Amino acid sequence: MLASHADRERAVDVLRAGFAEGRLEKDEFDRRVGRVYAARTVGELALVVADLPQGPAPYPAPVTPVPQVFLPTPRPAANGKAVGSAVCGLLCLLTAGLTGIPAVVLGHTARAEIRRTGEDGDGLALTGLVMGWLSVGGWALFWLLLIAVGVLDR
Repeated sequence: MLASHADRERAVDVLRAGFAEGRLEKDEFDRRVGRVYAARTVGELALVVADLPQGPAPYPAPVTPVPQVFLPTPRPAANGKAVGSAVCGLLCLLTAGLTGIPAVVLGHTARAEIRRTGEDGDGLALTGLVMGWLSVGGWALFWLLLIAVGVLDR
């Protein structure tokens, strides 16, 4: 069925309400309003406002579902241990290396979980591992040098 001016204005009202409630960003609101005024059928209008509360005059359900291409792809959650590893690794600078070992342990555990579950956060785990190993290696080198200097002074 062809859309009338009243149908378009109802769709714009739904968009305005969604924007006022914080459901839409300004640029998304502007794009959708442009699509509403370019729509020729009621079905096209329904697609533009399908994910918003419809208000008092709902449009009929769209005949065709929204194509998968237009739907956002779900992003996997970041692994919590990877985040912890990155935080501990970065805190090595402030804690004089005390968080180096937890960064390494959490980093290795997180990378194993990420490979197994497909979660996001491999870069965070790797950051924690690098910072942790640098801290642990730096402290080990410091103590070895300190012992060597102590032994040679005798």
